[in-house]
Amino acid sequence: MKKTLPLLALCALTSLQAADWPRWRGADFDDVSKETGLLKSWPANGPRKLWSSDKAGLGYSGFSIVGGTLYTLGLKDDTELLLAFDAATGAPKWSTPVGPVLVNKWGDGPRGTPSVDGDRVYALSGQGVLICANAADGKSLWTAAMKDFGGKVPGWGYTESVLVDGDKVVCIPGGPQGSLLALDKMSGKKVWQTADWTDGAQYSSVIAATHNGSRQYIALTMQHFGGFDATDGRKLWLSDWNGRTAVIPTPIFSEGDVYVASGYGVGCKLVHVGANNAVDDQWTNTNMINHHGGVILLKGNLYGYSDKGGWTCQDWKTGDVKWTSKNLGKGAIHCADGMLYLLEESSGTVALIEASSEAWKERARFKLEPQTTQRKPDGRIWTHPVVADGKLYLRDQEMLSCFDIRDPKAPAPSTAAAVKFKDPEEATQAPLKMFQALGVAGSTFN
Repeated sequence: MKKTLPLLALCALTSLQAADWPRWRGADFDDVSKETGLLKSWPANGPRKLWSSDKAGLGYSGFSIVGGTLYTLGLKDDTELLLAFDAATGAPKWSTPVGPVLVNKWGDGPRGTPSVDGDRVYALSGQGVLICANAADGKSLWTAAMKDFGGKVPGWGYTESVLVDGDKVVCIPGGPQGSLLALDKMSGKKVWQTADWTDGAQYSSVIAATHNGSRQYIALTMQHFGGFDATDGRKLWLSDWNGRTAVIPTPIFSEGDVYVASGYGVGCKLVHVGANNAVDDQWTNTNMINHHGGVILLKGNLYGYSDKGGWTCQDWKTGDVKWTSKNLGKGAIHCADGMLYLLEESSGTVALIEASSEAWKERARFKLEPQTTQRKPDGRIWTHPVVADGKLYLRDQEMLSCFDIRDPKAPAPSTAAAVKFKDPEEATQAPLKMFQALGVAGSTFN
């Protein structure tokens, strides 16, 4: 496939903002922000707060931030809503009903993160209603219910952040009609469903990768993880997984290797997808028993919280532990500008540490305030941190907080900084998405 972009597409690409965070774990599915020029330490009371808002509603939904707008989901009264806020001020922009409330012991409301694609935003409610809405004003363009594709609501609700890729939106309804589902992103009509793979839905999100010359979608369930052809859903490879109770973390793909991890004593596994999509196990162990706070791959090392040893640095190639630390309790992780942002789920303490393979190297910490008074007794602060446009975004239920973490001594970021994609297919699609938003026909690039 030829990767050279037309001149017009290249011009569009250079104007895409590196500060944008269009979906769960970012454009490259790696939870590593492309931001630079950020503070490497904070005052004792934390970085300067820019704003806080109590308008997000209940739930654990994360953030997508594109073009100065923050998108999330939240529960108000008995309805789950897709919400938009001004990312610079926290002022609400619009709200759109998605579906009825998910009632749950650990906290009512939605869990997944919206995905922004051009002039549209896509999101899945706790009970499995998928909405496609106009990103500018929230107008609902179409909806689809997972139950109509054989799906059954998992015990903790649908928590998936749906994948928008090419002309499709991809998710996991699970069940006898097929685990993995692709819909036309413009109309919501079914393109394909994996009738030969029928595991029930869990809590992990689908990622995309270009490997062995073709686009594939990588998904994880309780029993398996595998890759499926983006064109028709055909199974390319499948590996066994012995999940227990719940599998939550998103798979990680790098240069033909795929890593998965789960909690409840299960551990982690690395496989290599070779020529002809033959799968070879590289290693399996319990060095990273990651429940739901996420794992990040950076320069050959994995970072995350393991129920076995605390915060852990694990070697990607061998699975060996390089260091562990219990200097902070269990929580979620995010990465930006060579630093790891760790959010402790019980206290709301945020720690800033170097992304070092040598040891825990803490540079600062502070406690998130204010915190909700509406959290259920079994709930915690489970929304993952996100860094975008020099700001750190945090959430505790209805409470959103935004902090300025840009280093004032660092050079000002270019307003026309080009996004750098690991995946060539993403680089190809990015200009198309921008011109869709501007109303320019896709045929311009054919």
